[in-house]
Amino acid sequence: MHVKAGVDAGASASLPEAFTIGWLKEQYAAGKFTPEVVVSEIIRRSERDAAMNIWITPPSAGLIGPYVERLRTLDPADAPLWGIPFAIKDNIDLAGVPTTAACEPFAYNPSEHAVVVERLIAAGAIPVGKTNLDQFATGLVGTRSPYGETHNALRPELISGGSSSGSAVAVARGQAAFALGTDTAGSGRVPAALNRLVGYKPSLGAWPVKGVVPACESLDCVTVFASSLEDAYAVDQAARGMCDADPWSRSLPSPSSLRPSRLLVPIDGPEFFGPYAEGCEAAWNAVVKKLKGLEIPVEHVDTDLFEAAAELLYGGPWVAERWAGLGSFVEANPGATFPVTERVLRSGVDEVHTAAALFRAKHKLQRLKAEARLLLRDAVLALPTAGGTWTREQVRNEPLAANSAMGRYTNHCNLLDLCAVAIPAGDAAENVPFGITMFGLAEQESLIRGAAERFVSYAPSQGAAVETDSGGAKPVSFPSEDATLVAVCGLHMRGFALEPQMLGSGAVFVKETRTAARYSLLRLATTPAKPGLVRRIEGGVPIELELWAMPQSSFGAFVAAIPSPLGIGKIELEDGTEVPGFICEGYAATANAGAEDITLFGGWRRYVAYAGSIPSAQRS
Repeated sequence: MHVKAGVDAGASASLPEAFTIGWLKEQYAAGKFTPEVVVSEIIRRSERDAAMNIWITPPSAGLIGPYVERLRTLDPADAPLWGIPFAIKDNIDLAGVPTTAACEPFAYNPSEHAVVVERLIAAGAIPVGKTNLDQFATGLVGTRSPYGETHNALRPELISGGSSSGSAVAVARGQAAFALGTDTAGSGRVPAALNRLVGYKPSLGAWPVKGVVPACESLDCVTVFASSLEDAYAVDQAARGMCDADPWSRSLPSPSSLRPSRLLVPIDGPEFFGPYAEGCEAAWNAVVKKLKGLEIPVEHVDTDLFEAAAELLYGGPWVAERWAGLGSFVEANPGATFPVTERVLRSGVDEVHTAAALFRAKHKLQRLKAEARLLLRDAVLALPTAGGTWTREQVRNEPLAANSAMGRYTNHCNLLDLCAVAIPAGDAAENVPFGITMFGLAEQESLIRGAAERFVSYAPSQGAAVETDSGGAKPVSFPSEDATLVAVCGLHMRGFALEPQMLGSGAVFVKETRTAARYSLLRLATTPAKPGLVRRIEGGVPIELELWAMPQSSFGAFVAAIPSPLGIGKIELEDGTEVPGFICEGYAATANAGAEDITLFGGWRRYVAYAGSIPSAQRS
């Protein structure tokens, strides 16, 4: 395979401004584009945007060619990221390419890939270059680099966010389908918010950090920037897993997608800053209103514990951990470090950071962790990813204060051992994106996924229940007169394998609800596994399900396609009304049929969570 330095105008014009994994896979499968054409266009775009300071080692035919050639040896059916171009933050090793951490005197040439990079390449992904960053991953603004200030993808006068600045902008400017960042204080989330991307920060240790230049080693995490949650999940699937050679690695299974029991927001409105503070506040108010439409209870809670944890990151002894990792280099290379970066690093040798102070801080953090675990059990916290933004000039004038403000709602995350996903949430002004982050406990990543998916896909309609000021709900109405409600309790629910059948029938999600306390739930002995809802003569419990509104014109064909032992019958809801929905024939509940009684879980999603996760073949 030969990668050209450019691409003809016709091919260039037909490529989208931003790539997604799903779109590229479809185009490759249909023979409409090849990885060579895509990579050639990426090289052209990187040259076009050279003044934006996105790259330290930019895309080139020489760098990328061997990886494109290697695709000949891989079957796309066995390589889930076959031909997908990705960028790598330049504090993560790519074999044979210098790792600089945005400090040329520090640079070294690694002989092997970082573990995460190795796994992505094994899955067929194509590394295209190494991206710019706040030096030594110390900063949240994207301006602390001797390789230049990385410009915002949408408004070049604004900051891009850091430290993973180049990685985020590379994705937003269509120079990668996804990009790796790192996150210690928010570096995998702030750039996502400022460039209208998804930023996924898995639980600490879920992705190995072997081959990553440490910033604050006990808190560092590799992250991904992508255009969609689906793309972030695809990368997570390839990157996740225990690594025996990494002392920080731990076994955390791949999450599913589950509905949290509660959504938490600050009882006192967040503080906003910068030239677009008013627009950010309006965007946040719209977010809270939208959260209240997701059919998940919303609670306003005191978030002081998160602020207390955040203050420990730079106001406590963890800044000394940064100095422990980099101090010897700084001392041995006077003038090599970016001035504001060195100022931050040298604060780690302040005389207040004694051994006793370290243990006092650790004990305080442990108490805060215990409080967080109680508050976040089965719940998700939503906060602004950033309370505002700044112009690059403003950051140059106030480098420390501006950077500190950017971490107000992010710094607590890794200290408290939380997982997080940053998602777009409207705009504060024209081309000034606003974003929120969903936080959850390390072992409950499934909940942040479930919450984020509901938020991203939610759109108020005539068929949705609307919260009233009194906390009640207005009665459900149909999207049109030619529609019928359908209750689903298994694979036709959102996020499961047969949801496309609902969408393909023109059905619209209405709400989550429960049956009357008259039902049991079975795990049927079918392939794939699916639940069966059985009405009992006596006893029974409420079972969670979803209501969808389906056009009458589609309903007959939909019912005819349902395989035995399932069918459509009348289901009594907890409010006493009856609607058509999935029921199970009685013979499937007999011992000879091999069904398992899973009633105690109260719903298929809860059973799936208990089981770990359903096989990928059953997920949409």
